[in-house]
Amino acid sequence: MPTVFAFSINRIAFDENYRPADNTRITTNFANLARGVSRRENLRNTLRMIDNRFNSLAHWDNPRGDRYTVELEIVSVELRIDAEGRDDVFPLIEILQTKIVDRKTEERIDGIVGNNFSSYVRDYDFNVLLSEHQKTHPGSGDPQGFGDLHGNLFKHFLNSSDYRECFCKPPVICLSVSSSKTYHRTTNKHPILGFEYRNDEFSATDAYFAKMGMKVRYFMPPNSVAPFAFYHLGDLIGDYTNLELVSTVSVMETFQKIYRPEIYNANSAAAERYQPSLKYQDFSLTRIVYDREERSRLAVEQGKFTEERLIKPYQTALEQWSASLAL
Repeated sequence: MPTVFAFSINRIAFDENYRPADNTRITTNFANLARGVSRRENLRNTLRMIDNRFNSLAHWDNPRGDRYTVELEIVSVELRIDAEGRDDVFPLIEILQTKIVDRKTEERIDGIVGNNFSSYVRDYDFNVLLSEHQKTHPGSGDPQGFGDLHGNLFKHFLNSSDYRECFCKPPVICLSVSSSKTYHRTTNKHPILGFEYRNDEFSATDAYFAKMGMKVRYFMPPNSVAPFAFYHLGDLIGDYTNLELVSTVSVMETFQKIYRPEIYNANSAAAERYQPSLKYQDFSLTRIVYDREERSRLAVEQGKFTEERLIKPYQTALEQWSASLAL
């Protein structure tokens, strides 16, 4: 019987009433915020930060700075597996879909899909596969084929009818820049994305996303203090409207201010030559509770969960399927 990998898509609103689903990666930024005694205040303050940032960037025809609000949906993608004589389901990735509400015209405008990116297989790759390889082969770099399976699963999802039926444009994923690389400001400036930065070589994350078919550009939006990495497939500038880009910046800058305040809530902005650091001490904290230590610990646990539930039982089928795509 041939191996079949298909997908199913589920959605849940990210609002002040949000509670993570049972199969959500609880290390995901939005899931971490929605737990504990401060959950409702966390969510309310996060959403307020997103709206405020959106209106500060979309300032034209917006004299009171309150024209827009952003609605968010968490998009969960399950991998349906028909292999090894079994029919199984595995939680693959979670991304965010933005929706822009224009209070002036009463329009609801589709934003960008992607934004945040959470992946069980990525947890396995970095926290199990790579970690064990570095212990047994120190100084040898990444294991052979590192990221190939994850990249092929992601591209398979983007090429699926499930994706095309739900989304009209390719995703854009916005992450923190790497603390191991140095970035140089260029003279190129976009009205929404701000000054473009470049680096001398790919980070590990850049190389990993390249396996997913995604290119990267680095921009520091107006009034931000550090550049972001924007992973995309087509033309980041030409394929998306200004409001779409504003939605991604407002959402992901908010999350990064909470998650990495040393970089994105620093009290001074990145210079022309910039290397981010999580050891930087001159930064401000938001009023939002975020457990970063728990996030790091759970990433390892979720990598092991992926190994037990997906990699070990379907390793042969996964390797054969992934290898066949290169033929």
